Amino acid sequence: MPASTLYAPREPVSLSSTLRPLRRGYGDPTLRVDATGVWRTLLTPFGGATLHLARAPEGIRATAWGDGAEWAIEGVPELLGAGDDWSGLDVSATPVLAGALHRNPGLRLTRTRQVVEMMVAAVLEQKVTGKEARSAWRWLLDRYGEPAPGPAPAGMRIFPPPEVWRRIPSWELHRAGVGPERSATIMRVASVASSVERTLELGRGGPAVERALRSVVGVGVWTAAETMQRAHGDPDSPSVGDYHLPALVGWALAGEPVNDDGMLELLAPWAGHRQRVMRLIESSGVVKPRHGPRATVQDHRAH
Repeated sequence: MPASTLYAPREPVSLSSTLRPLRRGYGDPTLRVDATGVWRTLLTPFGGATLHLARAPEGIRATAWGDGAEWAIEGVPELLGAGDDWSGLDVSATPVLAGALHRNPGLRLTRTRQVVEMMVAAVLEQKVTGKEARSAWRWLLDRYGEPAPGPAPAGMRIFPPPEVWRRIPSWELHRAGVGPERSATIMRVASVASSVERTLELGRGGPAVERALRSVVGVGVWTAAETMQRAHGDPDSPSVGDYHLPALVGWALAGEPVNDDGMLELLAPWAGHRQRVMRLIESSGVVKPRHGPRATVQDHRAH
């Protein structure tokens, strides 16, 4: 039998805006959107689950199937932003941010409570293009993820458990387009899965969580930030070292591109809320001009 609940948040919640950071391309086997709502798969401490979220007159109807269904339902409020307090964020003096906040009243920071999954996904995105990372993600989930339980759309998969990741041969990761450094980091993450999952007990990110995540060789400041944003719901973790974000922040807040140091300087007035500001910028419609060098797609399978 499926588990279900009706979540009626006190503040408006946009499913699309809040869950957008979890979607890795339109072919993501762990997240789909259709006319009925949002489908998402989860590897929980009790097994796999499929979660369906749909708008209802009274709130958001959540239904889950699989061995991890109850855990999935329990996490719906935090997944949709419960505990994410924007009340201390003042962007009224910055028109681009104030406008984005006004147009996106349902934007919240998600907290998935899935550290290993968010961490492996971030490792796959290290120093490669989004297209390359999304392709590797789909390839690995299609081959090593279990089919989603319940009436999930065809092709949806559960993120493999750590013991499965540890058994994936290096040549299979190579076929997926994952280079040796990223492959080795994924294996190290899988080997300390229980420890990194326990960082959830330390709260919504922060220095202690970052230190724990970065203790894994191959996990740097960018990967830790990307993980904390999605797994822990960290409101203050800008992705330093990102190929695109400093220029986007620069154009939005200063009218010109900046580097990482410049990005941090521009975000400094909103310390404690810097990830919220980043999400507002990403929702603002501001785009950096399409000129300059592009990242090169590296085909690791050719070596």
